[in-house]
Amino acid sequence: MTPQQRIESDVKTALKAGEKERLGTLRMLLADLKNERIRAGAEVDEAGFVTLLRKAIKQRNDAAEGFRKGDREESAAKEEREAAILEEYLPEQADEADVRAAIEKFVADEGLSGPQAMGRVMGTMIKKFGASADGGTISRIARQVLAD
Repeated sequence: MTPQQRIESDVKTALKAGEKERLGTLRMLLADLKNERIRAGAEVDEAGFVTLLRKAIKQRNDAAEGFRKGDREESAAKEEREAAILEEYLPEQADEADVRAAIEKFVADEGLSGPQAMGRVMGTMIKKFGASADGGTISRIARQVLAD
C-alpha cells in the first residue's frame, strides 16, 4: 500500500467516525502528497513520504511556538494536536542511545575528531538510520561526540 493509499483509507475512516480535526489534518497531508507527486512526476516513495511528514510536523510545531508567543494558547494546542496526528505516520524512531552508540563506534573506528569530521559522520549515519532518526538528532549527538 502506497503512502497515498494509506492516507486515503484513513481519511475515509476519519470521515465515517466524525473525527473532524483528524480528517482536516489528513486531507492537508493528502494534498501535500498529491502536490509532491505532481512536482516529482512520480509516486511518492516511503522516504519521500517521511520527508514530507517531517516538514509538515515541523511547520505545525513552529506555528504552535508562534501562537504561544502571541498568547494564543488554543491555536497552539490545535497545531500540536495536528502534529501528533502526523507523527503517527512516522516509522518507529531509533532510540537516542542507539544513535549515540553508532556514532561513537563510527568515530572511534575511523579515528575522527573535531568539527571537520561532521560531514562524514552525518553522511554515514543518515544512510545507516534512514527514516528512523531525523537529521537534527543525528547532528546534535554527532557534535557532542566529536567535541569530546
